[in-house]
Amino acid sequence: MKLALVTETYPPEVNGVAMTLSRLVAGLAARGHEVEVVRPRQDGEEKIPGRERRAGRITEWLTPGLPIPFYHTLKMGLPVWGTLRRRWAAAPPDLVHVATEGPLGLAALRAARRLGLPVTSSFHTNFQQYGRHYGLNKLRATITAYLRWFHNRTACTMVPTDELRAQLAARDFTRLVVIARGVDTDIFSPENRCEALRASWGAAPGDPVFVYVGRLAAEKNLGLVVETFLLMQKNEPRARCVLVGDGPERAALEKKFPQFCFAGMRRGPELAAHYASADVFVFPSTTETFGNVVTEAMASGLVVLAFDYAAARQHIRTGVNGATVPLDDAGVFLAAAEKLLAHRESWPALRAAARAAALDITWDKIVACFEGELLQAQAGKPAGAAVVALTAAGG
Repeated sequence: MKLALVTETYPPEVNGVAMTLSRLVAGLAARGHEVEVVRPRQDGEEKIPGRERRAGRITEWLTPGLPIPFYHTLKMGLPVWGTLRRRWAAAPPDLVHVATEGPLGLAALRAARRLGLPVTSSFHTNFQQYGRHYGLNKLRATITAYLRWFHNRTACTMVPTDELRAQLAARDFTRLVVIARGVDTDIFSPENRCEALRASWGAAPGDPVFVYVGRLAAEKNLGLVVETFLLMQKNEPRARCVLVGDGPERAALEKKFPQFCFAGMRRGPELAAHYASADVFVFPSTTETFGNVVTEAMASGLVVLAFDYAAARQHIRTGVNGATVPLDDAGVFLAAAEKLLAHRESWPALRAAARAAALDITWDKIVACFEGELLQAQAGKPAGAAVVALTAAGG
């Protein structure tokens, strides 16, 4: 199969959607498919003659972009639908998969439909929930209507959890199929624990370290991260608190809370070491469609504290391999953090169970399901049949 995958976020950007898409693309290429990734060129990337970069079966075609409002360090692709239409008319892909709903994604949807190419999509970001964090709450219904219009014009929309599928179905999204997310347990592992790194945070052997990993942005509920960290340091003065990531809120947080460690953006082995060198992962975000950081923390052998939805609902069992609390209940979240701190003797068992659960969340299974749905759509068959077939076969 020759697939065109269109997205407005992809490495070298660091976020869960970019990571997920890069794993799916690499997995499809490993299975013998040709993949053309259409994405905006990010700031700092070298300009490429012809705007194309090829590596094996993967071609990246870089389009012009503009800074995203409220996220000036990231780009959204311009609506180059005419260019896409001409490109795909000259060398048509077997299928177009649109991963983001911005101007570039909309252009790809229009171009593919004009050319009669099968189109699938995936739902990665709860944009309709971001509005309340950026003064756009009055547009929530409009954003939801646009997302529904967009996705209902594709052969299927892939979502990461049964919970999200039910929520979107209740809003009249159609042809929804669950394609979960995997985690690389070779990269994220307790074996990456580094005492020197812990010492750089001011943590002596045995001192508890609490960590948050993710964008430092309003929609991540950072106020509750801060509350939790301050409470942990009040109850245990030796506790160290680390924030890994970057974003528009970093400068203000760093100035106001110098007692926290701000590690900045980390990738690859460095990121893995930052996870594994902590003890408890604090993640109070309420806007995730999945939350890859949850499974990365589990694979790293951390005690995870999160709200009971998305990846946490799917993979965490309170008291067995982590802790979850009712969604958006800050008081209960803080109480659960205090309880975890008061029962540190339970951490080794929780951490071992988290790692064991993560070992079963493989990318191979996810890529197989993704590939199956693409082939179903290419053949004009109903959405979901590939996942059902793989599940029945034990895949």
